Amino acid sequence: MDEQVELPRVLQQLWGIEGPARPGPKPAFQLADIGRAAIKLADAGGLSAVSMSKVAAELGVTTMALYRYVEAKDDLYVVMLDEAFGVPPEVSDTAGWRERITSWAEAFQVALQRHPWILQVPVTEPPLSPNQLVWMEHGLRAFEGTPLTPTDRMSAMLLVNIYVRGTTGLSANLLSMPSDEAAAASERYTRRLRMLADPERFPTITAGLDEPQDYLDNDPSEFYFGLTTVLDGVQTLITRRTG
Repeated sequence: MDEQVELPRVLQQLWGIEGPARPGPKPAFQLADIGRAAIKLADAGGLSAVSMSKVAAELGVTTMALYRYVEAKDDLYVVMLDEAFGVPPEVSDTAGWRERITSWAEAFQVALQRHPWILQVPVTEPPLSPNQLVWMEHGLRAFEGTPLTPTDRMSAMLLVNIYVRGTTGLSANLLSMPSDEAAAASERYTRRLRMLADPERFPTITAGLDEPQDYLDNDPSEFYFGLTTVLDGVQTLITRRTG
């Protein structure tokens, strides 16, 4: 069977693969225009603010006209993600693997912080759109020159991806919270924790309460602490593979 036929039409369009001709007038805009219109709605009101009818209205066309380009909401998400991420920044080929994957992780975090609704998009399969595959390529290429196998590299990249997604998701609400409100929320949490965490039942938790804690901070150093720890684990694997 022709592999092109197996590709969803939205991917055929994004990759510039000629699909079956469709009847009707010549397309008035590109998928990138649809992506930008949907991103505008999502940035303003979250993913729930995006619908086929609202995107169509943003573009000044009917909903039925929009279906000539994207056949379902899942297709719309594919276009949105490809447009929102763009391509990752280039890193010198002479840089070490840690510098390269750290740069990749930082750029990934920036994209998620710029468009937090990305974390709400259901992940049903690995990425296949052009820009998404460029991100995957850059992430895997970061480990060039190491003894990691292709499977190792994929697993290491996914580990960093999951870490960035997790930490960014946890801090998403704090990004829009004024610093004084975040500090007050952290102090309130500490007081309630002291009230509920009995020392005999939760000795490890209560032992930490003797030191100053900021449970709801959004300190960038916390991101790098976790990322460094993840990469230390990858370094252990590299050392094992070298031996």
